[in-house]
Amino acid sequence: MRPDEIEKESMRIIQSEIGEYSGSDENLSVIKRVIHATADFDFLENLYFSDNVVKKAREALKNLVPVVTDTLMLAAGISKKYNLKIICNVADENVKIEAQSRGVTRSVVNIERAVKNFPDAIYAIGNAPTALIRLCELIHEKKADPALIIGVPVGFVNVIEAKEMLEAVDVPKIISRGRKGGTTVACAIINALLYGIK
Repeated sequence: MRPDEIEKESMRIIQSEIGEYSGSDENLSVIKRVIHATADFDFLENLYFSDNVVKKAREALKNLVPVVTDTLMLAAGISKKYNLKIICNVADENVKIEAQSRGVTRSVVNIERAVKNFPDAIYAIGNAPTALIRLCELIHEKKADPALIIGVPVGFVNVIEAKEMLEAVDVPKIISRGRKGGTTVACAIINALLYGIK
């Protein structure tokens, strides 16, 4: 089978297993991409979408709002279709030095530096709950006003708490509730949003 045929058949299988869906078609397009990337149908239930978030996110992406990521892997996986500015400085030596001196994660320093320069960017966090917690704190401090937050970190320590913090913040957001998530999920969400731009 050709690659396009494989993808088409995969989506057919996913849709047949989902069956009836009571949410919006826009949300479903994102959910299906996440399931396609993970083969995990739990995301049908645990992905949370704020009101009209898909429409708002696509408008921001169409206007080339920068995207800040918490990992280089996520930055590399985002479609280059629209020549978005993608920011991730976790590997920067100065970020590493500051993180070590303060006793925080590099992801925290990466987020803080990004917020200084791009307070209204799109923030995609698939790995580091510390980054998501810090971003929520910066929103409360009126230092950040993101166009969108994709909050889908994976793991066991502070993951659920970070997502609950995000859910309480009044910004456009897509969240994977519970422990599940990851870079693959964040990447699938962004690319699903990009693929839907007209």
